[in-house]
Amino acid sequence: MDRVEELEIAIERLPPAEFNRIAEWVRGRQAALWDAQLDSDSASGRLDFLFEEAEQELLGDRVRVWPSNK
Repeated sequence: MDRVEELEIAIERLPPAEFNRIAEWVRGRQAALWDAQLDSDSASGRLDFLFEEAEQELLGDRVRVWPSNK
């Protein structure tokens, strides 16, 4: 049995309040990892294509105000 399987078994045995604490920690950890990856990708230029795409949409007059006032 590997560590992940051991953790899964231990987590399944937790009472609801402790499980909720673990779940909240995991969500926070996942968000922090996502933010770090996004920062890394942005700093390295991997997301520059998104800015270029948005600029082309703006120049092509294909951008609408949202939410629409219609």
